[in-house]
Amino acid sequence: MTVSPFDSQIYGRLFADGELNALFSDEAALRTMVAFEVVLARVQAQLGIIPAKAADAIERAAAAFTPDMDDIAAGTARAGVPVVPLVRQLRAAVGSAAADHVHRGATSQDVVDTGLVMRLHTALDLLDVRLGRLMEQLASLADAHRFTVMAARTRAQQAVPTTFGLKAATWLHSLAGNRDRLAEIRPRVLAVQFGGAAGTLSSLGEGGIEVMEGLAAELGLAAPAAPWTSQRESMAELGGWLSLLTGTIGKMGQDLMLLAHNEVAEVTPGAGGGSSTMPQKANPVNCEVMVTASRLNAALVSAMHGALIQEHERGGPGWQLEWATLPQMVACAGGALKHAIAVTGGLEVHADRMRANLDASNGLILAEAAGFALAAHMTRDEAQSLVKDACRTVAESGRKLMDILGETTDAPVDWQALADPANYLGATNALIDRILAAARNGGAQD
Repeated sequence: MTVSPFDSQIYGRLFADGELNALFSDEAALRTMVAFEVVLARVQAQLGIIPAKAADAIERAAAAFTPDMDDIAAGTARAGVPVVPLVRQLRAAVGSAAADHVHRGATSQDVVDTGLVMRLHTALDLLDVRLGRLMEQLASLADAHRFTVMAARTRAQQAVPTTFGLKAATWLHSLAGNRDRLAEIRPRVLAVQFGGAAGTLSSLGEGGIEVMEGLAAELGLAAPAAPWTSQRESMAELGGWLSLLTGTIGKMGQDLMLLAHNEVAEVTPGAGGGSSTMPQKANPVNCEVMVTASRLNAALVSAMHGALIQEHERGGPGWQLEWATLPQMVACAGGALKHAIAVTGGLEVHADRMRANLDASNGLILAEAAGFALAAHMTRDEAQSLVKDACRTVAESGRKLMDILGETTDAPVDWQALADPANYLGATNALIDRILAAARNGGAQD
Protein backbone atom coordinates (compact mmCIF):
# COMPACT_ATOMS: atom_id res chain seq x y z
CA MET A 1 0.00 0.00 0.00
CA THR A 2 1.18 3.55 -0.65
CA VAL A 3 1.74 5.99 2.22
CA SER A 4 -1.85 7.20 1.79
CA PRO A 5 -4.61 4.90 0.50
CA PHE A 6 -6.28 7.93 -1.06
CA ASP A 7 -3.44 8.32 -3.57
CA SER A 8 -3.08 4.61 -4.28
CA GLN A 9 -3.88 3.26 -7.73
CA ILE A 10 -5.12 0.09 -6.01
CA TYR A 11 -6.99 1.46 -2.99
CA GLY A 12 -7.86 4.95 -4.20
CA ARG A 13 -11.16 3.98 -5.83
CA LEU A 14 -12.20 2.21 -2.63
CA PHE A 15 -11.49 5.01 -0.17
CA ALA A 16 -11.58 8.23 -2.16
CA ASP A 17 -13.74 10.46 -4.34
CA GLY A 18 -11.63 11.13 -7.42
CA GLU A 19 -13.03 14.59 -8.10
CA LEU A 20 -12.26 15.77 -4.57
CA ASN A 21 -8.86 14.11 -4.53
CA ALA A 22 -7.86 15.98 -7.68
CA LEU A 23 -8.20 19.26 -5.79
CA PHE A 24 -5.27 18.26 -3.58
CA SER A 25 -2.85 17.17 -6.27
CA ASP A 26 0.47 18.99 -6.65
CA GLU A 27 -0.72 20.39 -9.98
CA ALA A 28 -3.91 21.80 -8.45
CA ALA A 29 -1.97 23.34 -5.57
CA LEU A 30 0.46 25.08 -7.89
CA ARG A 31 -2.37 26.31 -10.16
CA THR A 32 -4.06 28.08 -7.27
CA MET A 33 -0.76 29.54 -6.07
CA VAL A 34 -0.08 30.97 -9.51
CA ALA A 35 -3.67 32.26 -9.68
CA PHE A 36 -3.10 34.01 -6.34
CA GLU A 37 -0.03 35.78 -7.75
CA VAL A 38 -2.00 36.91 -10.80
CA VAL A 39 -4.87 38.28 -8.74
CA LEU A 40 -2.45 39.92 -6.31
CA ALA A 41 -0.81 41.78 -9.20
CA ARG A 42 -4.19 42.74 -10.65
CA VAL A 43 -5.43 44.18 -7.35
CA GLN A 44 -2.19 46.06 -6.76
CA ALA A 45 -2.39 47.54 -10.25
CA GLN A 46 -5.96 48.68 -9.56
CA LEU A 47 -4.73 50.38 -6.39
CA GLY A 48 -1.75 52.00 -8.15
CA ILE A 49 0.84 50.01 -6.21
CA ILE A 50 2.35 48.44 -9.33
CA PRO A 51 2.06 49.50 -12.99
CA ALA A 52 -0.90 48.11 -14.94
CA LYS A 53 1.56 46.93 -17.64
CA ALA A 54 3.34 44.81 -15.03
CA ALA A 55 0.09 43.18 -13.95
CA ASP A 56 -0.77 42.44 -17.57
CA ALA A 57 2.66 40.92 -18.15
CA ILE A 58 2.30 38.73 -15.06
CA GLU A 59 -1.14 37.52 -16.18
CA ARG A 60 0.08 36.73 -19.72
CA ALA A 61 3.11 34.87 -18.44
CA ALA A 62 1.05 32.91 -15.93
CA ALA A 63 -1.37 31.76 -18.63
CA ALA A 64 1.48 30.08 -20.51
CA PHE A 65 3.46 29.05 -17.44
CA THR A 66 4.34 25.39 -16.83
CA PRO A 67 6.21 24.88 -13.57
CA ASP A 68 9.33 22.75 -13.44
CA MET A 69 8.17 20.16 -10.91
CA ASP A 70 11.62 18.69 -10.24
CA ASP A 71 13.02 22.14 -9.47
CA ILE A 72 10.07 22.94 -7.22
CA ALA A 73 10.47 19.64 -5.38
CA ALA A 74 14.17 20.30 -4.83
CA GLY A 75 13.49 23.88 -3.75
CA THR A 76 10.79 22.77 -1.35
CA ALA A 77 13.16 20.30 0.26
CA ARG A 78 15.52 23.23 0.95
CA ALA A 79 13.08 26.01 1.82
CA GLY A 80 10.35 23.93 3.43
CA VAL A 81 7.72 25.50 1.16
CA PRO A 82 7.15 25.40 -2.63
CA VAL A 83 6.55 29.14 -3.00
CA VAL A 84 10.23 30.09 -3.08
CA PRO A 85 11.09 28.09 -6.23
CA LEU A 86 7.66 28.75 -7.75
CA VAL A 87 8.03 32.53 -7.49
CA ARG A 88 11.56 32.32 -8.87
CA GLN A 89 10.30 30.38 -11.89
CA LEU A 90 7.34 32.70 -12.39
CA ARG A 91 9.56 35.78 -12.26
CA ALA A 92 11.79 34.25 -14.92
CA ALA A 93 8.74 33.57 -17.09
CA VAL A 94 7.45 37.13 -16.63
CA GLY A 95 10.74 38.71 -17.69
CA SER A 96 12.96 41.34 -16.16
CA ALA A 97 10.70 44.31 -16.87
CA ALA A 98 7.93 43.11 -14.53
CA ALA A 99 9.64 40.42 -12.48
CA ASP A 100 10.10 42.62 -9.44
CA HIS A 101 6.32 43.13 -9.23
CA VAL A 102 5.60 39.40 -8.82
CA HIS A 103 4.71 38.47 -5.22
CA ARG A 104 4.81 42.11 -4.07
CA GLY A 105 4.11 42.43 -0.33
CA ALA A 106 3.23 38.74 0.10
CA THR A 107 4.91 35.93 1.98
CA SER A 108 4.97 32.22 1.28
CA GLN A 109 2.21 31.48 3.77
CA ASP A 110 -0.14 33.96 2.06
CA VAL A 111 0.26 32.05 -1.18
CA VAL A 112 -0.06 28.56 0.29
CA ASP A 113 -2.96 29.34 2.61
CA THR A 114 -5.01 31.31 0.12
CA GLY A 115 -4.33 28.72 -2.56
CA LEU A 116 -5.61 26.07 -0.15
CA VAL A 117 -8.70 28.09 0.68
CA MET A 118 -9.43 28.53 -3.03
CA ARG A 119 -9.42 24.75 -3.42
CA LEU A 120 -11.39 24.27 -0.22
CA HIS A 121 -14.06 26.55 -1.70
CA THR A 122 -14.55 24.07 -4.52
CA ALA A 123 -14.23 21.08 -2.18
CA LEU A 124 -16.93 22.36 0.17
CA ASP A 125 -19.20 23.06 -2.79
CA LEU A 126 -18.76 19.46 -3.94
CA LEU A 127 -19.31 18.06 -0.46
CA ASP A 128 -22.44 20.15 -0.10
CA VAL A 129 -23.84 18.86 -3.39
CA ARG A 130 -23.13 15.26 -2.41
CA LEU A 131 -24.56 15.84 1.05
CA GLY A 132 -27.73 17.22 -0.51
CA ARG A 133 -28.04 14.17 -2.74
CA LEU A 134 -27.63 11.80 0.19
CA MET A 135 -30.25 13.73 2.15
CA GLU A 136 -32.71 13.49 -0.75
CA GLN A 137 -32.24 9.73 -0.91
CA LEU A 138 -32.73 9.36 2.84
CA ALA A 139 -35.82 11.55 2.71
CA SER A 140 -37.27 9.21 0.06
CA LEU A 141 -36.47 6.18 2.20
CA ALA A 142 -38.01 7.79 5.28
CA ASP A 143 -41.21 8.61 3.44
CA ALA A 144 -41.48 5.24 1.68
CA HIS A 145 -40.95 3.26 4.89
CA ARG A 146 -42.78 5.36 7.43
CA PHE A 147 -45.06 2.37 8.15
CA THR A 148 -42.45 -0.38 7.78
CA VAL A 149 -42.44 -1.69 11.35
CA MET A 150 -39.22 -3.05 12.82
CA ALA A 151 -37.53 -3.52 16.18
CA ALA A 152 -35.83 -0.56 17.73
CA ARG A 153 -32.68 -1.75 19.45
CA THR A 154 -31.04 -0.21 22.48
CA ARG A 155 -27.71 -1.49 23.79
CA ALA A 156 -27.83 -4.18 21.09
CA GLN A 157 -31.13 -5.61 22.35
CA GLN A 158 -34.69 -5.34 21.01
CA ALA A 159 -36.41 -2.49 22.83
CA VAL A 160 -39.78 -1.33 21.42
CA PRO A 161 -41.24 -1.19 17.90
CA THR A 162 -40.22 1.58 15.55
CA THR A 163 -40.24 2.02 11.77
CA PHE A 164 -37.47 1.91 9.24
CA GLY A 165 -38.77 5.24 8.03
CA LEU A 166 -37.93 6.85 11.36
CA LYS A 167 -34.50 5.21 11.40
CA ALA A 168 -33.75 6.69 7.96
CA ALA A 169 -35.18 10.03 9.10
CA THR A 170 -32.87 10.17 12.11
CA TRP A 171 -29.88 9.66 9.84
CA LEU A 172 -31.27 12.47 7.69
CA HIS A 173 -31.74 14.70 10.74
CA SER A 174 -28.07 14.37 11.71
CA LEU A 175 -26.94 15.11 8.16
CA ALA A 176 -29.18 18.18 8.03
CA GLY A 177 -27.50 19.42 11.19
CA ASN A 178 -24.10 18.94 9.57
CA ARG A 179 -25.25 20.84 6.51
CA ASP A 180 -26.36 23.71 8.75
CA ARG A 181 -22.95 23.72 10.42
CA LEU A 182 -21.23 23.84 7.03
CA ALA A 183 -23.16 26.97 6.09
CA GLU A 184 -22.16 28.53 9.42
CA ILE A 185 -18.43 27.86 9.13
CA ARG A 186 -17.97 28.67 5.43
CA PRO A 187 -17.36 32.44 5.96
CA ARG A 188 -14.76 31.67 8.62
CA VAL A 189 -13.01 28.93 6.64
CA LEU A 190 -13.16 30.53 3.20
CA ALA A 191 -11.25 33.69 4.09
CA VAL A 192 -8.30 35.15 2.22
CA GLN A 193 -4.91 34.99 3.92
CA PHE A 194 -2.71 38.04 3.37
CA GLY A 195 -0.40 39.26 6.08
CA GLY A 196 3.06 39.71 4.65
CA ALA A 197 6.18 38.74 6.52
CA ALA A 198 4.74 38.74 10.04
CA GLY A 199 1.07 39.63 9.73
CA THR A 200 1.61 43.41 9.77
CA LEU A 201 1.47 44.07 6.00
CA SER A 202 4.48 46.31 6.65
CA SER A 203 5.88 46.33 3.12
CA LEU A 204 2.64 47.81 1.78
CA GLY A 205 2.13 50.41 4.49
CA GLU A 206 -1.41 51.65 4.95
CA GLY A 207 -2.41 50.12 1.62
CA GLY A 208 -2.03 46.56 2.86
CA ILE A 209 -5.59 46.25 4.12
CA GLU A 210 -6.93 47.53 0.80
CA VAL A 211 -4.94 44.84 -0.98
CA MET A 212 -6.29 42.17 1.39
CA GLU A 213 -9.86 43.30 0.79
CA GLY A 214 -9.29 43.53 -2.96
CA LEU A 215 -7.89 40.00 -3.02
CA ALA A 216 -10.91 38.72 -1.13
CA ALA A 217 -13.32 40.42 -3.54
CA GLU A 218 -11.52 39.14 -6.64
CA LEU A 219 -11.29 35.58 -5.32
CA GLY A 220 -14.82 35.40 -3.92
CA LEU A 221 -13.53 34.89 -0.38
CA ALA A 222 -14.22 36.59 2.92
CA ALA A 223 -11.95 39.41 4.10
CA PRO A 224 -11.01 38.72 7.72
CA ALA A 225 -10.52 41.48 10.28
CA ALA A 226 -6.83 40.60 10.34
CA PRO A 227 -4.45 38.02 8.85
CA TRP A 228 -4.86 34.57 10.40
CA THR A 229 -1.30 33.43 9.82
CA SER A 230 -0.87 31.83 13.25
CA GLN A 231 -4.55 31.76 14.28
CA ARG A 232 -5.64 28.40 12.84
CA GLU A 233 -9.03 28.01 14.50
CA SER A 234 -10.88 28.11 11.19
CA MET A 235 -8.85 25.18 9.84
CA ALA A 236 -9.37 23.24 13.07
CA GLU A 237 -13.08 24.05 12.88
CA LEU A 238 -13.19 22.64 9.37
CA GLY A 239 -11.43 19.51 10.59
CA GLY A 240 -14.01 19.20 13.34
CA TRP A 241 -16.84 19.53 10.83
CA LEU A 242 -15.32 16.91 8.55
CA SER A 243 -15.07 14.52 11.49
CA LEU A 244 -18.68 15.24 12.46
CA LEU A 245 -19.84 14.54 8.91
CA THR A 246 -17.99 11.26 8.62
CA GLY A 247 -19.10 10.33 12.13
CA THR A 248 -22.72 10.71 11.10
CA ILE A 249 -22.11 8.66 7.96
CA GLY A 250 -20.19 6.06 9.97
CA LYS A 251 -23.10 5.67 12.38
CA MET A 252 -25.40 5.03 9.43
CA GLY A 253 -22.93 2.52 7.98
CA GLN A 254 -22.65 0.72 11.29
CA ASP A 255 -26.43 0.48 11.64
CA LEU A 256 -26.75 -0.94 8.15
CA MET A 257 -23.98 -3.49 8.71
CA LEU A 258 -25.74 -4.71 11.86
CA LEU A 259 -29.09 -4.90 10.08
CA ALA A 260 -27.43 -6.83 7.24
CA HIS A 261 -26.06 -9.61 9.48
CA ASN A 262 -27.21 -12.97 8.14
CA GLU A 263 -29.03 -13.69 11.39
CA VAL A 264 -30.88 -10.34 11.17
CA ALA A 265 -31.15 -9.86 7.39
CA GLU A 266 -33.42 -6.83 7.56
CA VAL A 267 -31.58 -4.93 4.79
CA THR A 268 -29.26 -5.68 1.90
CA PRO A 269 -26.89 -2.72 1.39
CA GLY A 270 -25.97 -3.28 -2.24
CA ALA A 271 -24.45 -6.23 -4.03
CA GLY A 272 -21.56 -6.53 -1.60
CA GLY A 273 -18.04 -7.77 -2.10
CA GLY A 274 -16.93 -11.36 -2.46
CA SER A 275 -14.47 -13.53 -0.59
CA SER A 276 -11.36 -15.16 -2.02
CA THR A 277 -12.36 -18.48 -0.47
CA MET A 278 -16.02 -18.36 0.65
CA PRO A 279 -18.34 -18.12 -2.37
CA GLN A 280 -21.42 -17.43 -0.24
CA LYS A 281 -20.05 -14.13 1.12
CA ALA A 282 -21.43 -10.70 0.13
CA ASN A 283 -19.46 -8.38 2.36
CA PRO A 284 -20.98 -4.91 3.01
CA VAL A 285 -17.96 -3.07 1.61
CA ASN A 286 -19.66 0.32 1.20
CA CYS A 287 -20.76 0.31 4.83
CA GLU A 288 -17.33 -0.80 5.98
CA VAL A 289 -15.65 2.15 4.27
CA MET A 290 -18.23 4.52 5.79
CA VAL A 291 -17.24 3.31 9.25
CA THR A 292 -13.51 3.31 8.47
CA ALA A 293 -13.64 6.90 7.19
CA SER A 294 -15.42 7.96 10.36
CA ARG A 295 -12.82 6.39 12.62
CA LEU A 296 -9.91 7.75 10.59
CA ASN A 297 -11.24 11.31 10.68
CA ALA A 298 -11.92 11.00 14.41
CA ALA A 299 -8.22 10.25 14.83
CA LEU A 300 -7.02 12.91 12.40
CA VAL A 301 -9.01 15.74 13.96
CA SER A 302 -6.74 15.61 17.01
CA ALA A 303 -3.83 16.56 14.74
CA MET A 304 -5.77 19.60 13.52
CA HIS A 305 -6.22 20.67 17.13
CA GLY A 306 -2.52 20.07 17.72
CA ALA A 307 -1.79 22.40 14.80
CA LEU A 308 -3.41 25.26 16.73
CA ILE A 309 -0.19 25.58 18.72
CA GLN A 310 1.77 28.04 16.59
CA GLU A 311 4.99 29.85 17.38
CA HIS A 312 4.51 33.61 17.80
CA GLU A 313 3.44 35.38 14.57
CA ARG A 314 4.27 32.55 12.15
CA GLY A 315 5.35 28.99 12.75
CA GLY A 316 6.34 25.90 10.82
CA PRO A 317 5.50 22.62 12.57
CA GLY A 318 1.79 23.27 13.11
CA TRP A 319 1.43 24.55 9.56
CA GLN A 320 3.12 21.45 8.14
CA LEU A 321 0.90 19.29 10.33
CA GLU A 322 -2.13 20.80 8.59
CA TRP A 323 -0.64 19.96 5.19
CA ALA A 324 -0.36 16.31 6.20
CA THR A 325 -3.80 16.12 7.80
CA LEU A 326 -6.49 18.29 6.24
CA PRO A 327 -6.39 16.85 2.68
CA GLN A 328 -6.81 13.36 4.12
CA MET A 329 -9.82 14.52 6.12
CA VAL A 330 -11.46 15.99 3.03
CA ALA A 331 -10.70 12.79 1.13
CA CYS A 332 -12.25 10.74 3.95
CA ALA A 333 -15.41 12.81 3.81
CA GLY A 334 -15.62 12.53 0.04
CA GLY A 335 -15.15 8.77 0.10
CA ALA A 336 -17.67 8.31 2.91
CA LEU A 337 -20.29 10.35 1.05
CA LYS A 338 -19.64 8.42 -2.17
CA HIS A 339 -20.29 5.11 -0.45
CA ALA A 340 -23.28 6.41 1.52
CA ILE A 341 -24.93 7.63 -1.68
CA ALA A 342 -24.31 4.25 -3.30
CA VAL A 343 -25.75 2.38 -0.31
CA THR A 344 -28.91 4.44 0.09
CA GLY A 345 -29.48 4.52 -3.65
CA GLY A 346 -29.55 0.72 -3.91
CA LEU A 347 -30.67 -0.32 -0.44
CA GLU A 348 -33.05 -3.28 -0.22
CA VAL A 349 -35.34 -3.14 2.82
CA HIS A 350 -36.83 -6.49 3.85
CA ALA A 351 -40.06 -5.63 5.65
CA ASP A 352 -41.06 -9.27 5.96
CA ARG A 353 -37.84 -10.10 7.77
CA MET A 354 -38.30 -7.10 10.05
CA ARG A 355 -41.72 -8.40 10.99
CA ALA A 356 -40.39 -11.92 11.51
CA ASN A 357 -37.73 -10.62 13.89
CA LEU A 358 -40.41 -8.74 15.81
CA ASP A 359 -42.59 -11.85 16.06
CA ALA A 360 -39.63 -13.97 17.17
CA SER A 361 -39.68 -12.22 20.55
CA ASN A 362 -43.15 -13.71 21.28
CA GLY A 363 -44.33 -10.27 22.24
CA LEU A 364 -41.48 -9.36 24.63
CA ILE A 365 -40.77 -6.25 22.54
CA LEU A 366 -44.20 -5.01 23.69
CA ALA A 367 -43.51 -5.48 27.40
CA GLU A 368 -43.39 -1.72 27.93
CA ALA A 369 -46.72 -1.35 26.14
CA ALA A 370 -48.24 -4.02 28.37
CA GLY A 371 -46.93 -2.33 31.51
CA PHE A 372 -48.49 1.00 30.59
CA ALA A 373 -51.77 -0.64 29.56
CA LEU A 374 -52.05 -2.42 32.94
CA ALA A 375 -51.01 0.70 34.86
CA ALA A 376 -54.30 2.29 33.79
CA HIS A 377 -56.07 -0.28 36.00
CA MET A 378 -53.67 -0.77 38.93
CA THR A 379 -50.57 0.77 40.45
CA ARG A 380 -47.48 1.10 38.34
CA ASP A 381 -45.55 -1.25 40.61
CA GLU A 382 -48.26 -3.93 40.40
CA ALA A 383 -48.34 -3.63 36.61
CA GLN A 384 -44.57 -3.91 36.34
CA SER A 385 -44.51 -6.96 38.60
CA LEU A 386 -47.15 -8.74 36.51
CA VAL A 387 -45.34 -8.02 33.26
CA LYS A 388 -41.94 -9.11 34.62
CA ASP A 389 -43.39 -12.41 35.80
CA ALA A 390 -45.06 -12.91 32.42
CA CYS A 391 -41.77 -12.16 30.62
CA ARG A 392 -40.05 -14.90 32.58
CA THR A 393 -42.84 -17.30 31.62
CA VAL A 394 -42.40 -16.37 27.96
CA ALA A 395 -38.69 -17.17 28.19
CA GLU A 396 -39.37 -20.51 29.83
CA SER A 397 -42.37 -21.63 27.79
CA GLY A 398 -42.00 -19.95 24.41
CA ARG A 399 -45.61 -18.77 24.62
CA LYS A 400 -46.72 -15.25 23.64
CA LEU A 401 -46.61 -12.46 26.20
CA MET A 402 -50.12 -11.14 25.59
CA ASP A 403 -51.65 -14.63 25.87
CA ILE A 404 -49.99 -15.14 29.25
CA LEU A 405 -51.06 -11.72 30.53
CA GLY A 406 -54.62 -12.29 29.34
CA GLU A 407 -54.73 -15.43 31.49
CA THR A 408 -53.00 -13.82 34.47
CA THR A 409 -55.16 -10.74 34.99
CA ASP A 410 -58.76 -9.76 34.40
CA ALA A 411 -57.80 -6.14 33.67
CA PRO A 412 -59.92 -4.91 30.74
CA VAL A 413 -57.07 -4.65 28.20
CA ASP A 414 -57.50 -5.43 24.50
CA TRP A 415 -54.61 -7.90 24.41
CA GLN A 416 -55.14 -8.75 20.74
CA ALA A 417 -54.77 -5.12 19.66
CA LEU A 418 -51.83 -4.65 22.00
CA ALA A 419 -50.05 -7.64 20.44
CA ASP A 420 -49.68 -5.80 17.13
CA PRO A 421 -46.40 -3.80 17.09
CA ALA A 422 -47.94 -1.39 14.60
CA ASN A 423 -50.22 -0.16 17.38
CA TYR A 424 -47.29 0.94 19.57
CA LEU A 425 -45.37 3.36 17.37
CA GLY A 426 -45.97 6.53 19.35
CA ALA A 427 -45.10 9.68 17.42
CA THR A 428 -42.96 8.00 14.76
CA ASN A 429 -45.05 9.30 11.87
CA ALA A 430 -45.16 12.86 13.23
CA LEU A 431 -41.42 12.79 13.93
CA ILE A 432 -40.74 11.76 10.33
CA ASP A 433 -42.85 14.66 9.10
CA ARG A 434 -41.00 17.11 11.37
CA ILE A 435 -37.59 15.89 10.21
CA LEU A 436 -38.57 15.98 6.53
CA ALA A 437 -39.99 19.49 6.89
CA ALA A 438 -36.88 20.72 8.69
CA ALA A 439 -34.58 19.19 6.07
CA ARG A 440 -36.60 20.77 3.25
CA ASN A 441 -36.40 24.15 4.97
CA GLY A 442 -32.65 23.90 5.33
CA GLY A 443 -32.60 23.60 9.09
CA ALA A 444 -32.14 20.59 11.34
CA GLN A 445 -33.56 22.36 14.40
CA ASP A 446 -36.74 23.90 12.93
